[in-house]
Amino acid sequence: MTNGNLQNGRSVAELLSEFKEELKEFLVTRSQMLQSEMQEKVSAWKAATPTILIGGMLLLLALFVLTAGLVELIALAFASQPWGLAAACFIVFAFYGLLGGLLLAHGWRSAKGAGLAPERTLKVLKEDQIWLQEEARGEL
Repeated sequence: MTNGNLQNGRSVAELLSEFKEELKEFLVTRSQMLQSEMQEKVSAWKAATPTILIGGMLLLLALFVLTAGLVELIALAFASQPWGLAAACFIVFAFYGLLGGLLLAHGWRSAKGAGLAPERTLKVLKEDQIWLQEEARGEL
């Protein structure tokens, strides 16, 4: 190294300037990748939300009708008892509570497993980190 020039004829200032530009380009690319992936995820949820809400409301209405039918059916079995309607309501409540708890636990486990993290972007950044570490080792 003589007069601020490296062996390949380039100055330290030129190398630092080139490194700065490459780093800026790298960060812009990764930022765009993250924004693109997150926009895809948000768009998918935006498109699905109205359908999910309408479907959920219809299922809730169906559940109300089913509940009324189940309570009436069970109450008929206890028709001679004054507490027949209360027993029918309690039996349906217990059934729905158990089923709802099981489904909630299953859904919670599934949602925790999927997560909301941008997996592709994180994978590329991890690969970039490994590449940079290998490059740094090669330069030393």
